[in-house]
Amino acid sequence: MQLPPTPVAAIIGAGPAGLMAAEVLVQAGIRVELFDAMPSVGRKFLMAGKGGMNITHAEALETFLDRYGARRAELEPLLRAFGPAQLRAWMQWLGIDSFVGSSGRVFPTAMKAAPLLRAWLHRLRGSGVKIHVRHRWLGWDPQGALRFATPEGERSLQADGVVLALGGGSWPQLGSTGDWVSLLAERGIPVAPLQPANCGFDAAWSEHFRAHRAGEAVKPVRAKVTDPAGKVHEALGEFNITATGVEGGLVYALSTPLRESLATGGEAMLYLDLAPGRELSAMLATLEQPRGKRSLSEWLRRRLHLSGVKIALLRECLDAGDLADPARLAHGIKALPLRIVAPRPIAEAISSAGGVPFEALDEGLMLRALPGVFCAGEMLDWEAPTGGYLLSACLATGRAAGLAAARWLAPVKRSEPD
Repeated sequence: MQLPPTPVAAIIGAGPAGLMAAEVLVQAGIRVELFDAMPSVGRKFLMAGKGGMNITHAEALETFLDRYGARRAELEPLLRAFGPAQLRAWMQWLGIDSFVGSSGRVFPTAMKAAPLLRAWLHRLRGSGVKIHVRHRWLGWDPQGALRFATPEGERSLQADGVVLALGGGSWPQLGSTGDWVSLLAERGIPVAPLQPANCGFDAAWSEHFRAHRAGEAVKPVRAKVTDPAGKVHEALGEFNITATGVEGGLVYALSTPLRESLATGGEAMLYLDLAPGRELSAMLATLEQPRGKRSLSEWLRRRLHLSGVKIALLRECLDAGDLADPARLAHGIKALPLRIVAPRPIAEAISSAGGVPFEALDEGLMLRALPGVFCAGEMLDWEAPTGGYLLSACLATGRAAGLAAARWLAPVKRSEPD
């Protein structure tokens, strides 16, 4: 009895989501062809681990799931199936130990992405996954075959199933160009516009402030922003002054409501508590005391322990009347209004929002309008803060898409003769 041919799964995009889909499919006995436009795979993954590979977070699962905001409901079943605990066990299976840092963030013991990626690729190649680099996806030909631009010219592949894991629009120099948006639009697939997430923002600095304070860190600070629905978002941490505005962990944590406020009203107001450990009443009592011959800056440094950059921010954002009035100055220190005018370009962002909406997919992440085509990773319409949440969801969606693709291909898999 002649056996039917082994089904072929094409995975386009060799970041963490695509690699995880490849792992699941090859384990299911599917022939896997993995394509990436770049000269090597996992470039953004390696960049994410350059300063310390924060791969997931060890906080309580309910808190962890809440980090995914508006898309928690769609991502929850995927993250419950492959969440932080399962991710760490998978790393151990690859021979990579991990540890939980003081902040709850999880890191490989070596703190780098390269050893993990090497071990992963060794396992995938040993399992039979064929990796094709410098293959830029061009869409489908009239017969439904996948088209690729390669150094040797255009080539095509007729696949039985496809997993798209092409990333979002951030760090395009590492491969996430967002070029796939037009290719899906040609097939009638809705795509929410790609937008910067975990990004910096522009502020209307004066030339004097920009020239003297760009590059300085502001810490500790508590920041608040109210989104268009009236919900107040708050975070404690630090940020950096840039030549154009602000960036850093505290700003990234509030990037979603800031971006939404800008989209709705044209500008956003970020309120900064420059002295989060001090009560307003105690601060006011200090400011009302006579300061003698001391300058305001010296008084603020000595009595309130404000740094030079915080004092410069007060002078930048408050007028002379506010600085001269103790009550208004105290309120300014506890809720300094910083006007935000625009997000930085998506190419500078750590991640992106927007992409293929979950409403266009079934529960297995297959496109309803294109049976046999699955989507995973950052090309889906979700976002999350930094801290291991981005990689966790990329891996979880890659695994889910791979499992669903394996089930889809099961009817055409070869079977043993009777």
